[in-house]
Amino acid sequence: MKTIFSCFPEGKHKALTMSYDDGRRFDRRLVDIFDKNGIRGTFHINSGFLGSEEHVRREEMRDLYKNHEVAAHTVTHPTIARCPKEQIVQQILKDREALEDIMGYTVRGLSYPNGSCNPEIAGMLKSLGIEYSRVVGSKDNYNLPDDFYMWQATCHHNHNLMQHAETFVNLFKKQYLYLMYVWGHSFEFDRDGNWELIEEFCKYVANKPDIWYATNIEIIDYSKLINSLKFSVKGDLVYNPSAKAAWLSVDGDVVEVKGGAQLKLF
Repeated sequence: MKTIFSCFPEGKHKALTMSYDDGRRFDRRLVDIFDKNGIRGTFHINSGFLGSEEHVRREEMRDLYKNHEVAAHTVTHPTIARCPKEQIVQQILKDREALEDIMGYTVRGLSYPNGSCNPEIAGMLKSLGIEYSRVVGSKDNYNLPDDFYMWQATCHHNHNLMQHAETFVNLFKKQYLYLMYVWGHSFEFDRDGNWELIEEFCKYVANKPDIWYATNIEIIDYSKLINSLKFSVKGDLVYNPSAKAAWLSVDGDVVEVKGGAQLKLF
């Protein structure tokens, strides 16, 4: 019997994603650091604050975030666990609507404002067009989440970032899929005077052949793609009903399963 494992794109077994909240003006410097190093991530934006002195402007967003994902963070950043359900719905849908008008694509992600969430709120999100949401805190591991609506990062950038980076870069067991997820707020680098931290991190993790550099929603979409694959009972055939390619490891050999194709594995 062949051993078949799912892989990230191009057969990679590690992924890195970043997640930064609020859309503050310091995103400009952070995006520049990311782009220079090929690092990709998601910026969760409160549309109600756009254009203020401390926040980015609507008219710059498409160009600023062109290599990244823009996702929702509610219109005005309330502690939503204290809000009526009707207000929660409006805060999320109106934020999505405003960001979609700006970016020109469907906004499908969220991070909970102030980390405020509960099971009832998480249960509402699918019906509001949200496919994942990030919580606060650090889980200090590199596992994919069991519940993408309660997605916890590996670490905040002020929580053992370089130690995590070194561990992550040196992970080598290809029977596992590893995800390093870093979160924070760009204004914190200016407040804490530690821009060199994120610069060092990005240079250290950049250009690694075994790492997939992805946005939050790309990880969601690829996870759904992998889970949609249809295997024969013997495992010798696989059908990919998606339009995009999926990647597998078959006894250590990397195999691409093109979109819409059925492939004989052995």
